[in-house]
Amino acid sequence: MKPILYLLLTSLLMLNCDAPASKTQRYLPDSNGRINTVTVVMPEHDWQGALGATLREKIAKPYEGLPLDEPQFTLNYMNPKVFTDFARHSRNILWFINDTLPRFELSENQFARPQLVVRFTGEDAQIQENYLLENASLINQMLVQNEQKEKRRRINKSLASNPIIKEKFDLTLTYPSAYSTFKESDNFLWMQKPIQKGHLNFVIYTLPRTALYGKVNQRILALRDSIGKAHIPGRLPDTYMSTEEAYRPYFYKTTIAGKTTYLTKGMWDVSGDYMAGPFVNYMILDEKKNRWVVLEGFAFAPSISKREYMFELSTILSGVTFGEP
Repeated sequence: MKPILYLLLTSLLMLNCDAPASKTQRYLPDSNGRINTVTVVMPEHDWQGALGATLREKIAKPYEGLPLDEPQFTLNYMNPKVFTDFARHSRNILWFINDTLPRFELSENQFARPQLVVRFTGEDAQIQENYLLENASLINQMLVQNEQKEKRRRINKSLASNPIIKEKFDLTLTYPSAYSTFKESDNFLWMQKPIQKGHLNFVIYTLPRTALYGKVNQRILALRDSIGKAHIPGRLPDTYMSTEEAYRPYFYKTTIAGKTTYLTKGMWDVSGDYMAGPFVNYMILDEKKNRWVVLEGFAFAPSISKREYMFELSTILSGVTFGEP
């Protein structure tokens, strides 16, 4: 950018920042849509063709860690001719536009609030597909963040007020009041919520910093199995939760609350009993207290879809804060 143009843009930005705020703000209706649902706007022949296939591959890929494939996002197709008025109030919109000026754009709260609108503009489907391929990872990340934000907003409508997590572990979790204490010991807490055909659960415990050594992935599974044997029994005598060996877990190193975290997604079962389901495990290094904080969510929901249940547990656990919230 030329210096004169740069200075001009900088001056305009400074003037805008110093200007008094407008007394009136543009009214935006509330967005709508089920959690993890995305509205896709494109010509029908593109939806049925290569562009639609690529979109389903990149955005509707399987949700990790479930026993049967379920898409990470449900895609609702909409023809551009009917994409007007109330139809534009969806919370997540992927909009493919035919135009001679190619561009890729992300915008928030354009037609409703909260809302994420992603535009792919090009003179043909190939150009639009290239933008999709180049930005698929970013788009997925933005969609997950948007949906977690919406899920937390809904959780806040019926928020649990139990101080037990703060008192036992000096942690804060935001979770619905439908969860209650199922089991408690000195360094272990099990919270449970009944659902239609089973229950959702999350457990919290801590381990010394020295507990994780050697091959990290193997050690994480060994630790969770030892905790399952000690604290999470099955329905029959001498049975307990362990990692299902037939399913290969997913492992990631990430950051939560600014702390090094190992994220594991996989399947659990109870040997000798007909119980199994998905789990998500966060092992977070709390350097201040020289410990690992382990947050694990698991679902028992036989014969029904589990994506939304695991998304709820992931949203709750990944929102943990340490010390003062």
